[in-house]
Amino acid sequence: MNLARHPRVPLSPWPTPLEECPRLSAALGGPHVWVKRDDLTGLGLGGNKVRKLEYLLGEAVRKGCDTVITTGSLQSNHARLTAAACRRLGLEVTLVLEPGVDPSGRPRDPRDLPPLQGNILLDRLFGAEVVISEDDSEEALTEKMDEVASSLAARGRRPYVIPLGGTNPVGVLGYVQAALEIAWQASSKDIVFDHVFVATGSGGTQAGLHLGLALFMPGVRVHGVTVSREAEASARRVDGLVAETADLLGLSSNPAPPAVVHGGYVGEGYGIPTEAGWEAIVLAARTEGLVLDPVYTGKALSGLIGLIRAGRLGPSERVLFVHTGGAPGLMAQAEALEGHLSRREGREE
Repeated sequence: MNLARHPRVPLSPWPTPLEECPRLSAALGGPHVWVKRDDLTGLGLGGNKVRKLEYLLGEAVRKGCDTVITTGSLQSNHARLTAAACRRLGLEVTLVLEPGVDPSGRPRDPRDLPPLQGNILLDRLFGAEVVISEDDSEEALTEKMDEVASSLAARGRRPYVIPLGGTNPVGVLGYVQAALEIAWQASSKDIVFDHVFVATGSGGTQAGLHLGLALFMPGVRVHGVTVSREAEASARRVDGLVAETADLLGLSSNPAPPAVVHGGYVGEGYGIPTEAGWEAIVLAARTEGLVLDPVYTGKALSGLIGLIRAGRLGPSERVLFVHTGGAPGLMAQAEALEGHLSRREGREE
C-alpha cells in the first residue's frame, strides 16, 4: 500500500493536536478521554473535510479541472470548506445546497431562506456560486450537480464533481492518512487506545478511520454515532466504502472488521438539535473549553456519554473522540442554544 501515489494538495499544517481531557473524563466518571482536534485544520475555520479535500482536489488538479461542484445542506461544513479550499487553489466553485428544515423541523421553502449566518454566510464570503435545490434527496442533489456540470462543460469549463460529504474512496483516503497520524501520535505519547468515536453522516470519515486503524492500530475499536441514517444502513454504507477504498489502495484483502455504528442519538432528524446533544455541547465547553456543534459532534459526544452511562465502556478504558469541527453551524443555532441554556439555568436555580 502506498498512499503517496495518490495526488494530494496541501491544505493544512499537520498533525492536528491529540489532547487529553481530564476534566471531561472526571465529569463522566471515566473512561479516560482524549480528543483528536480535527476542528483545528486551519483552512476556512477548520473541520474534518479538509483531509478529504486534499485528495479530492488533488485529483481535480491532476485532471486539469477549473471548477468544482459539490452539495450539502444549507449549513454544510463540507460545502464551506470546499469553497475555501477552491479559493486557496484558484478554482471556481458551485455549491448545490438543499434548504433543509425550519426550526420546527418542517421542510423549509427554498424561497423563504433564513438570514445569512453560519456556514452559508461563509460560502458567500468565499464567493461561491450557490444553487438551491427544491428536492433534498441525495439522488436529486446528484442529478442537479450533473446538470450544473453539463452546463459548465458546454461553456468550455472543466468541472469536477464531489459527492455529498466528499465521500467516495478518494475522499476516504484522507482519513486513512489521519489514522496513520493518530497511530504515530499515540505511539509517541505511549497511549494505547481501546476505542475511537466519531460522528457518522455520509460515512467517509468513519470508513477511513476504520480501514486505517485496522492497518496501523489493530485492536482499537472504531465506533460511529449516526447523525442521519438508521444505524444499520450507516454501517452497511461504511462497510461498502471500506471495501472500495481497500481496492483503491491495492490491498490484497480488507483488514477491517464489520463497522460499528450506534443509533438512538439522531433525535427528530438530521440537522435538528437534541437535548442530549445540547447537554454534551455544554459539558464539553464547561469542562474543556471545546466548542462542538449540534449537527455532528454534539450528537456524537451524546452517544459516547450514553454508552458510558449504560455501562458499555469501563472507567479504565481509553477513548479517543475525533472532533470533526462544525463551529459555524453552532452560530446558526444561537436561538436554540440560548433556549437550552435558559432551561438549564432554570433547572439549576
